[in-house]
Amino acid sequence: METRICKDELDFAVELLERGEVVALPTETVYGLAADAMNPDAVLKIFEAKERPFFDPLIVHLPDLDWLERVTIVDEPLVKKLIEKFWPGPLTVVLPRCNIVPDIVTSGLQTVAVRMSEHPVFRAVIQKLGKPLAAPSANRFGRISPTAAEHVLAELNGRIPLIIDGGTTQHGVESTIVAVQNSRIEILRSGPVTREQLAEFGEVELVSRTENPVAPGQLKSHYAPRTPLRIANCRLRIADKTSALLAWNKPQDPALFKHIEMLSPTQNLREAAATLFAKMRKLDESGVDLIVAELVPDEGLGIAINDRLRKAATEPT
Repeated sequence: METRICKDELDFAVELLERGEVVALPTETVYGLAADAMNPDAVLKIFEAKERPFFDPLIVHLPDLDWLERVTIVDEPLVKKLIEKFWPGPLTVVLPRCNIVPDIVTSGLQTVAVRMSEHPVFRAVIQKLGKPLAAPSANRFGRISPTAAEHVLAELNGRIPLIIDGGTTQHGVESTIVAVQNSRIEILRSGPVTREQLAEFGEVELVSRTENPVAPGQLKSHYAPRTPLRIANCRLRIADKTSALLAWNKPQDPALFKHIEMLSPTQNLREAAATLFAKMRKLDESGVDLIVAELVPDEGLGIAINDRLRKAATEPT
């Protein structure tokens, strides 16, 4: 990844963050809306800009490993093995928190979700700042996550002072979130680090969605377009609707749909994940009445893709 940021942009971003403002920054997963995680007033501006409910906790991004034991208590040896393997990268770990972390960041929970981004722009900003950043996705709460700077502009124009354009994000879906309990890895949110990769380190369990989140992205309804979205199945009827299709397989009757977006013409799950939100957003802006989405194979990165599609669906599946 060779994205660069000029020194003036870097300095301005850091200056805003030091003043307690919010800045939209690229990560390797999606764009994040960042604020000084140690400043409750700054973090409040994240919730206000996103219209995010205060019961939904935030991820804290660390500038370096020295901060890990300043904000968390690492009492499981397996956690250190996961960090050594996957940091910096798209893995978030939920750990017992230290008192230094403001309650607003954790929604009052006694745990905090932490990770280290590998995106060069994000790392340049956070390392120059020298403090952890709270940085959920840079969009309105519950909406499609942004994978390009123009998506952030469409969502938050006029609400935040700065968007740093770091190009299109690499992974296209949010980080995998895990907790470790008694040497067992619990996946709280599926993402780029897959269940199969985690299974190399021990027993893995996928935790169900919930209305009482203990980590970001656990709500049953999330990542939703304004246009109603339904998962394709044998009972779904398209009659009397101007519809669009978000397809995994080549459609047998493309004339049924006004617009069609293929997640990956070669049926590559990594390509599908990287383009998922951008194509969902494109269909949302196409003026149709309904988006029909096909699930992908429920394996590897496909688990994360299907998780996002199910949470975006108007009707539970």
